[in-house]
Amino acid sequence: MRIAFGGIHTECSTYNPVFAQEKDFLVLRGEELLASDRFAFLNDYKATFVPLLHARAIPGGPVARETYESFKAEFCERLEAAMPIDGLYLAMHGAMFVEGLEDAEGDWITAARQIVGDDCPITASYDLHGNVTQRIIDALNMFSTYRTAPHIDVEETMRRSVSMLMKSLEEGVTPILLWAPIPVVLPGERTSTEDQPAKNLYARLPFSDAIKGIWDSSLMVGYVWADEPRTTAAAIFTGTDKDVLEQEAKKLAQAYWDAREDFIFGCETGSLKECVAQAIASETAPVILADSGDNPTGGGVGDRADALAELIAQNAQNVILAGITDAPALEKCFAAGEGASLDLTVGASLDTKGSKPVEITAVVKLLKDADKPADRQAVIQVDGIQLVLCAKRRPYHNIADFTLLGLDPKQAQIVVVKSGYLSPELAPIANPNLMALSNGVVDQFVERLPRLRKLKPTYPFDTKFSFEPQTFISASSLRSIGQ
Repeated sequence: MRIAFGGIHTECSTYNPVFAQEKDFLVLRGEELLASDRFAFLNDYKATFVPLLHARAIPGGPVARETYESFKAEFCERLEAAMPIDGLYLAMHGAMFVEGLEDAEGDWITAARQIVGDDCPITASYDLHGNVTQRIIDALNMFSTYRTAPHIDVEETMRRSVSMLMKSLEEGVTPILLWAPIPVVLPGERTSTEDQPAKNLYARLPFSDAIKGIWDSSLMVGYVWADEPRTTAAAIFTGTDKDVLEQEAKKLAQAYWDAREDFIFGCETGSLKECVAQAIASETAPVILADSGDNPTGGGVGDRADALAELIAQNAQNVILAGITDAPALEKCFAAGEGASLDLTVGASLDTKGSKPVEITAVVKLLKDADKPADRQAVIQVDGIQLVLCAKRRPYHNIADFTLLGLDPKQAQIVVVKSGYLSPELAPIANPNLMALSNGVVDQFVERLPRLRKLKPTYPFDTKFSFEPQTFISASSLRSIGQ
């Protein structure tokens, strides 16, 4: 069996004014995909996997149209060259927004369907924070999504998707795919699978998978910071028994709807001012404070200096702040050299209208050079704060991100990271974890963000309306069952 694979994977806040360009993506082509750790699991299957193209970027603003069209054209060219194939696996995210294009994943997947034809089975793996449309469902035969947030089951989900494709090909069975949209869209920080009610909702899925006639059950939270009509939660089921699939999809959709008012933040929250004051007063450490409104892994810009300004205003001591994206400030630090004292303007280097910079005097403590200028970092001392500056938008979620810079988060009183819920490495050392409901393009107060294109009614923007689950079957499934 010959199975082609590839895709595009990113998450885009439509409120973020900084467009993603080709340079922001890690692009793997051809044999590079087979050699990558991300797709190494494919070696476990008895098939010939034909690598195409996979482009991946950390969340951010809309993808520039030219960048998207270039990736799509190359993917399609490689797919056409790979024909004939027996199946296609698409490794996607699901929350991409492209400049001037409605439903970007729908455009990509439909283009792939047009190349391979109606009879070639297509399976896809998604992030649970993706958004789905009927167009996407119509072009697919199988679908699976992450069941954890933070995401610790990425490979497991990809395996489920590929295993369904293998089953379809080996047994000669084309499964049915259907979905039930749910008019609820909440931030990931209120729907973490570490907390209730999401924990119990996602715990149901393996039991659904075990029901005869069901191959996979998926629950999509959706991506709330995309102001577009497809932004919604959804229950999505793959299998062979249409009646059972419809029944279970409606049950799951109803359960999610019924729990909509029970989703809360899994840690203590407050304003940035309140959280800094509480962190300073804490008798335990390290306090890990998440600057949630500017979280780059949620689509934030990553250049806001609000937290820095508040820490300085409250004279916080023994603080690590990692990090602020500011290439111009970083370059000045490299020009000055380690040990130099200099005046800097920090913040608002990318989004010059959405936030304010901070004027500081700092000492350059460490310069971390790199082969690529975009990977350079610096640690500077600002009063009692060790501030990390980076050239590109990036998170600081792993302990190694700190130790590489000579920093030990376990020894700090306060560690500030641009994050929502904490990563699996930072969460265990937080003592306690605080989340600042700070300003930014991934504002946790989603109700105060402009809603120009989201469907109405949708909770929590609208609260007084009723809902009864409905299922919608894919066009591919209708063809396979002769309807």
